[in-house]
Parts: sequence; structure tokens; C-alpha cells
Amino acid sequence: MSLSMFSQRAVQLSTRRLAATSAFSRTITPLAIATGQHIQYRPAATATVPTATADTILAAQRRNRPVSPHLTIYKPQITWIGSSLNRITGVYLSGIFYIFGIAYLAAPTIGWHLESASLAAAFASWPIIAKVFTKVMLAFPFTYHSLNGVRHLVWDTGAAFTNKQVIVTGWTVMGLAGLSALALAFL
Repeated sequence: MSLSMFSQRAVQLSTRRLAATSAFSRTITPLAIATGQHIQYRPAATATVPTATADTILAAQRRNRPVSPHLTIYKPQITWIGSSLNRITGVYLSGIFYIFGIAYLAAPTIGWHLESASLAAAFASWPIIAKVFTKVMLAFPFTYHSLNGVRHLVWDTGAAFTNKQVIVTGWTVMGLAGLSALALAFL
């Protein structure tokens, strides 16, 4: 930056600062806003208050704060439903895996029989509706999470990432997961 440009810039900045701090600057707000060179002027005053009073003031301020919007005000869309369902199915599957794994390891100590033959015999004694329900509750999260994982891998390549393609693949994964879960439940 040359010396003349530097001096011009210094004059401009000092003039703006002078205009912003003068009493006259508050009367030309529309002009300052129109030129994009407005500066907010807010005098700040502080006072020391006892802790109990400060807590009361803070509680009153918190009551006046807006509440964050809840999911019920938004229109449901396949993008956030699918994303939520992917996370939920992942937690569900890993939870089942860890709970059964710990129970299987602790079974001999506790006296439970979690061997394959015992589980198959117990499952065979259930009514048919309970069997189908259990199979669907295990198959749907697995199929959905797996198919949605493939969908995300395709996205990682940069393919199928337009809004329309995301919506179409979301409904496709949802439908395929439902159909494959029912197919697995009736095997």
C-alpha cells in the first residue's frame, strides 16, 4: 500500500470514528443505514447486585427466552425421518448386540441357558404372531440400517446427491427395508 493510499485510508477511518461518536451521528441514522456505514450506539450501564438478586433476575430473564422449536412444528420430510431412523436403528442394533453379548457371557454364572438349542426351543413354543413380531422387530432395523449404509456409501462417491435423488432413494430404502424385513420374518 502506498503512502498516499495509507494516508487517505487513515483520514477516512478517523472521520468515520469522529462521526460515529458525535451527537450528530444519531440524527443521521437513515443516511448511515442507506450508505451501509451505520454503527450501533448502545450505552452500557452496570451495577453490582447481591447474588440472590442476581439469581432472581437471571431466572426472570430465562422465563422470557423463546423456547426452541420442537419437531412438531416442522413438516415431516423423508430426509430427516430417514436420518433419525438410521441413528435409531444403529443404537437399537448395537444395544441388542451388547445386551445379548453381556448376557451370554454372564449366563453360566447366573444359571441362564442361552445356548442356541435352548433359544430355538423357547422361540418355537411362542405363538405365531409373537414370532413374526419379534422377527420383524429384529429384521427391520438390520435391513434399514444396512440399506441406508449402502445409500450413504453411494453418496460418498458424489452420486445421487440432488434433492430429488435423495428423496427418491430415501423412500426406496424405506420400502426395500420394509419388504425385506417381512420376507425375513416369514422365512
